[in-house]
Amino acid sequence: MTIPSRVLGSGISPLATQSITGTATVGLTATGTTAATALQLETSYNVVSTTTGALQGVKLLKTENGASMVVANNAATNTIVVYPPTGSTIDGAASVQIATTKRRVFWGTSDTTWVSLLGA
Repeated sequence: MTIPSRVLGSGISPLATQSITGTATVGLTATGTTAATALQLETSYNVVSTTTGALQGVKLLKTENGASMVVANNAATNTIVVYPPTGSTIDGAASVQIATTKRRVFWGTSDTTWVSLLGA
């Protein structure tokens, strides 16, 4: 695991450090009920804090071999749906769900495939 302060301490620029270690966004609100209307995620670690209703969604970044993303569902009451980008799948499906207080890690294994691991 890379630690930002150690990467910066080695003399690498802040922008390069973010590229190496990833970035996080907290306080997200899941929206929409389809891949087209779901909230587009922009960072590698994402914390959904609220939903606008049952089974609201978020959409992963473009699938790339070797990429990784984390989505945490901290919403108080609703399961969220995670969609891949157009033309991609997650675990062979068009979407996966994350129950409240759960997290899921996603890895890109090709330019069209995300695989995931559901955790606590």
